[in-house]
Amino acid sequence: MENRLGTFLASLRQRKNLTLRDVERDIGVSNAYVSQLEKGKIKAPSPVVLNKLAELYGVKYAVLMKEAGYPVPASREATGADGRFASRMGPVTPEEEEELAEYLAFLRSRKRPG
Repeated sequence: MENRLGTFLASLRQRKNLTLRDVERDIGVSNAYVSQLEKGKIKAPSPVVLNKLAELYGVKYAVLMKEAGYPVPASREATGADGRFASRMGPVTPEEEEELAEYLAFLRSRKRPG
């Protein structure tokens, strides 16, 4: 069984260079619970915890809710102002989204002001 949410959460935590204990301290959720989320042992994670993790990791709450299997209404924000980017790209995996975001940050860092 695929563990998209857990893999995604673990990659977000590692990207922020946080340990499970750091997450516990920062959001007040036991490191054991976070570990179980990352390993896919919790099948219906708490939306409250997902919200705290989204804030800590700097991702949209709706993204974590969707990865957890909860229904998320479509919004213009989720697809960009007019949806052109999403319609051109099609669905992406969390790993692809992460790589696209890193590449975009790289491209933006190369732009010279002025």
